[in-house]
Amino acid sequence: MTRRIVLALAGAVVLAMVAVGYGVFTTAREHTPVAAANALSLAPGPRIMFRSTAPDSKGHLALVAADEPGGPRSVSALTCLRVYAAGGTGTCLRQDGALTTFQIAVLDKNLNVVKAIPLVGVPNRTRVSSDGRLVAWTVFVAGDSYNHGRFSTRAGLIDLKTEDMVDSLEFLSVTLDGHPYTAPDLNFWGITFTADDNRFYATMSTAGRRYLVEGDIAAKAVHTIAKNVECPSLSPDGKRIAFKSAIDGNPSKGWRLTVLDLATGTRTPLAETRSVDDQPAWLTPDTIGYALPHGTADADIWTVPANGTGTPRLLIPHAESPAALN
Repeated sequence: MTRRIVLALAGAVVLAMVAVGYGVFTTAREHTPVAAANALSLAPGPRIMFRSTAPDSKGHLALVAADEPGGPRSVSALTCLRVYAAGGTGTCLRQDGALTTFQIAVLDKNLNVVKAIPLVGVPNRTRVSSDGRLVAWTVFVAGDSYNHGRFSTRAGLIDLKTEDMVDSLEFLSVTLDGHPYTAPDLNFWGITFTADDNRFYATMSTAGRRYLVEGDIAAKAVHTIAKNVECPSLSPDGKRIAFKSAIDGNPSKGWRLTVLDLATGTRTPLAETRSVDDQPAWLTPDTIGYALPHGTADADIWTVPANGTGTPRLLIPHAESPAALN
């Protein structure tokens, strides 16, 4: 099968993207209270893990009490571009030492790095299955022959129990609207896992359109189930997907946070009307968390009810990439 011609990423370009898009450079704004970082762990509890964007802990993996999200944060020594955790497994998308390359560091419950997987591209999204067995990532890449120098996406996953890895979802069989489909411009991003350690959802784009796909790891296949769905996040009960929906189907107009009922296909726009360019996270069965940037070097985590009611609420200042440790 003909696949893309991938050019090497220039180190200077990659570092520039990190500096601008992930907040390497910043101007101090205010002090954020920091708690003692003793015995940090991913054990279940009413806490939220996130990437700090505060001036005194910028880029560090941090945790805060769910009932006092604006209070003191426990900050680890790990610096990351994105983080996530579930089932006692954590992920940290990060630069590979002093190199201009990147990796996904897999963390145990005590935040020790137990596996580091090289990533060909700039990290963008990560997720972990509810039992901690499956880990996923999305990266930006440059140089695809069809894309005229613009950036594309790659998404992959690994089963930590079997060590089986899917380097890129592009190598899976694709069914679009009930028919087998191949194309050189397939892009995938924003994986989210079901509870059975086999199925997942993700975004696929081709021919200028974006689709929600359901994937089967054992069958090495994906099929489309809905249109205009980006960065899906499956609810704890497995019945709903929170996602960002391009306004009028056009990402240049921004995105609206929305929840899709998988059984009925009903879409519920959420009360957050600002454009959210993030993969939302379910902080509770009824609450969605997401990051909103201010400037290019800082962000805050906000929440909004998952049923379309209420109003957005600031949850954690100077933070992004939330994951609830329930």
